[in-house]
Amino acid sequence: METTHEQLRRQAIQFLRGLQQAGVTDLPAETARSLGAFLAEPPSESVGEERAKFSPAEEAGPEKPAATRESQADAPADAPRSEKNVDSFSLSDPYGPPSALPARRAALDLLNQQVAACDRCSELSSCRTQTVFGTGNPLPRLAFYGEGPGADEDRQGEPFVGRAGELLNKIIQACKMKREDVYIFNTVKCRPPGNRNPREEEISNCWQYSEQQLEVLQPEFICCLGSVAARTLLKTTESVGRLRGKFHQYRGSRVIVTYHPAYLLRTPEAKAKTWDDMKMLMAAMGIEL
Repeated sequence: METTHEQLRRQAIQFLRGLQQAGVTDLPAETARSLGAFLAEPPSESVGEERAKFSPAEEAGPEKPAATRESQADAPADAPRSEKNVDSFSLSDPYGPPSALPARRAALDLLNQQVAACDRCSELSSCRTQTVFGTGNPLPRLAFYGEGPGADEDRQGEPFVGRAGELLNKIIQACKMKREDVYIFNTVKCRPPGNRNPREEEISNCWQYSEQQLEVLQPEFICCLGSVAARTLLKTTESVGRLRGKFHQYRGSRVIVTYHPAYLLRTPEAKAKTWDDMKMLMAAMGIEL
């Protein structure tokens, strides 16, 4: 039977989850100190696993890559913490290990609500039917990152559901995966009028949402579909032709670049190159084709 102290731990964890889902990212210093000290005490194994989702914030400085965050999540739950870290106890990185599926879903739902209410781009927000956030597995090994919604996506609220989406589905199936195994999202969440390319300020306005999606998802691999996605994620001006055929890095994720399915529909001769890219990716993922 659990002790009273262990029951209190569980209640504290549920309290922190509720705050995180409500959008709270930091606590007052005194409250943080008390909670940090309470949760730092040696817990039972099951509670320790839950508590790992609510680690103290790191000291101010450049953001660390996902691989660093993962290695920290693997550290002993009762490792000593500095007084400064306890004072800055944060809820901003609760996604932790893959067992944190409910927290990831809740975080994506909350972010989706923020995207749906966004009006940073006056032209896009005024002409959209709805925003197109993303879809798929919240615990993906692989995420596909595209450009922006088209007419079908704008109508249905899901990325890659038109002709380009049908081709992407075939590519995923050819890689011995299912659409629900991966996560699919776009650089911008609103359809540009006339299917024009998104403008730089629109990409900049939407990047925060994509960055937060990737922070939650922490995919092992990312496949950039087309030049807009590649240039946005990798902060480069290189063409797809120059970027494809090799791996790049985004924080803790390995990134490949290939042609957008819409481009392949217009330029069928490029399909062979895209298939070469996917074979390279599947080999890295340990999937035999």
